[in-house]
Amino acid sequence: MNRLAPLSSELSGVIGLEGEAPLADYFRDADHASDSPLAWQIEQQAAQIDALRGLFHGPAGLVRLRLWVFMTLMGQAQAALTREELDQLFHALRPEALDTVLKRFRDVGLLSWDETQRRHGITSLAQQLTALLSPLTSGASEDELAGLLGQVVGANRLGTLDGRQVQMLQAQLERQHSEFQDAIASGSEFRLREARKRYDRAARLIDRASEAITAIISNSRGLVALEKAARGLGQAQSRLLAMASQFNRALQQVDRQRVTLGTTGITSTDVKLWLQTLASLDSLAGQAMGRPVSLAALAPHEMLDVTEAEFERDRPQAGAPEPLPAAQPAPEGLLDTVALPQELAELSSLLAQWGLQAGQGNSAPRLLADTLLGPADTPSRYAQVAYKAQLLPLLGDAQAQTLAGPTGDLARQPWRAEWGNELQAHDHPAVSHLTQGLLHPAPPTPTETTHAAQPHE
Repeated sequence: MNRLAPLSSELSGVIGLEGEAPLADYFRDADHASDSPLAWQIEQQAAQIDALRGLFHGPAGLVRLRLWVFMTLMGQAQAALTREELDQLFHALRPEALDTVLKRFRDVGLLSWDETQRRHGITSLAQQLTALLSPLTSGASEDELAGLLGQVVGANRLGTLDGRQVQMLQAQLERQHSEFQDAIASGSEFRLREARKRYDRAARLIDRASEAITAIISNSRGLVALEKAARGLGQAQSRLLAMASQFNRALQQVDRQRVTLGTTGITSTDVKLWLQTLASLDSLAGQAMGRPVSLAALAPHEMLDVTEAEFERDRPQAGAPEPLPAAQPAPEGLLDTVALPQELAELSSLLAQWGLQAGQGNSAPRLLADTLLGPADTPSRYAQVAYKAQLLPLLGDAQAQTLAGPTGDLARQPWRAEWGNELQAHDHPAVSHLTQGLLHPAPPTPTETTHAAQPHE
């Protein structure tokens, strides 16, 4: 009898579906309900809301029963079923339970009854509720991102997308971003790897729907709410996709902290995984812990003897404070500076020698190859050739000429480099080709420019 008690209350009629206060009665100002677009849209869907109330009102067992019967009915190919077909379809149910559920469906408009043909028909309202309730029976994935992306992409292709759907997707992306940030901040290897799996799934879903999201953002102009939601969605998408580098850095840090136990190949991660499989960690101690240390009882006179001996014991006296040491002159030191490469001095000496020859009447231009490659008996290395080529633009440089030292000496040499546009092959152990060029003893004109050569190995 107790099992039939919920059904008997159902047979008495639909409870609490009529005669309730309207939505405006709950506002301080009743006009606000009519001014709110969302409240107006909710009022327009009163039939669906009442059908959902009728479907989900009552004890948990009855709600699940109604949902099971409703989804089974909506999975049939027929739009109308006779009572015999319903009895055959729900033969596992008790007759009074099926009658109660069918009556509730008729009261809330989910089923219609044709008296002439003696059949129950599925209404359009039931079809609308099926679209809302299908995620309950479709085996949804672990996260809600796939479902929200499917709704947004599908609504965009059908032209029924609005700002609220985009904002729901944005809120989901922001929530996942916060969860991933918490996982990265935790430093837990297992939490990081689990969050990385979820992040990879979310990144793949966003990547597959990126074209649709781009279309939503580009086609939202003119609709203020949709345009604002689309911009927020684009920002949330960018923030979420940019977290890949943060995950990589966190996992690399975890890998650096992993410890290998000797030469066994077992790491601290393996030990953590094994400890997580144990039901009780205290069982590991086993017989390792011996009997605890017992307290010794001391008589009052023994405690007094120990205290007197402690007070009378000779203790080291604290030393007298020592004066600060006298002032001493600082020792002499040498300031070492980094020496410049010797190639700089060699190049400057070579140009100075050629400058003397030019002053004696030998003012013919010099080949840059002779300047860079060095003599045949001691050819320069590739690094030396490249360094000398980088020094040539200093010749005639106005700022470098004011410097003191080897750099200024090189800049003040009476030579100017002029590079060509062709490569010339050389029989050199380190450099195979070098751009043709000449060194002119005359200073350059203001229109001349200097270009650095790039030697080739």
